[in-house]
Amino acid sequence: MAASRNISVSETSRPVLPRHARLKFDDTRKRWVILAPERVLAPDEIAVEILQLCDGARNVAQMIDQLAAKYTAERGAIGADVIAMLQDLADKGFLTEAREKTS
Repeated sequence: MAASRNISVSETSRPVLPRHARLKFDDTRKRWVILAPERVLAPDEIAVEILQLCDGARNVAQMIDQLAAKYTAERGAIGADVIAMLQDLADKGFLTEAREKTS
């Protein structure tokens, strides 16, 4: 995996699963997994909820706002956890930055 593809996650990042990975419910395991070539990652429920927001359209700040409102939780605490989790996935090659669409 090329180091240049790793992203540094911040509130302005718009993370998305890379082309080679996808989030899928595995009926056999009865849980969500990220499938990538020769790798499977089984994120916990909270990580799955965050990953489902990684559509390339929302930035991290919008995800944090949405989760803070949903769980009526303190934004700062949620924000730190979300950024740390996304950075960990990015470091492992399971997230990349959405590219701006140019026409």
